[in-house]
Amino acid sequence: MRQLLLAVLCVLSLSASAAEPDIELTVSVKAPVAEVWKAWTTAAGITSFFAPEAEIDARPDGDFHVFMDPYAAPGMKGADDMRVLAVETEKLLSFTWNAPPSLAEARKQRTVVILRFTADGESTTLSLRHVGWGAGGEWPKARAYLAGAWGFVLKNLQTRFETGKPMDWSAWREGLQKHHAAENSK
Repeated sequence: MRQLLLAVLCVLSLSASAAEPDIELTVSVKAPVAEVWKAWTTAAGITSFFAPEAEIDARPDGDFHVFMDPYAAPGMKGADDMRVLAVETEKLLSFTWNAPPSLAEARKQRTVVILRFTADGESTTLSLRHVGWGAGGEWPKARAYLAGAWGFVLKNLQTRFETGKPMDWSAWREGLQKHHAAENSK
């Protein structure tokens, strides 16, 4: 029995160490929790810092579609077809996520993002934890990409509240339109 237990523990430790570690980031946002919550749980909020278009239905099994490239084909716009998993108003939001379109095999899979919102005086501490990483194939590339991307997203969130201005996506959209026009003319 002891040998069986030891064998199981060894397998569990090997499988745990084989997977990529979670992405964990925490930032302070100069805004009340209610405002930071709205930024993550409404389409207007998401477009104020994250992406030029979104479809958000902040309820369990609701839509959490974040379109970094709204001009791309369906399924290639960004976080297409993501779902809200759990909601605890102004405290917890979790949703599924996928890899970027350039990583086709990893993109077929889903990971989970967990956001925790904590009031800190007039500011909000926001903790992001991205879990569910595999270890082989494109998983390490997907994790590396998203570790950088989440840092950028959270910085945009902070900037949005520090300046009081939502992100202006005009130049981004123009660049995307030119890119798609060039691709279509080939």
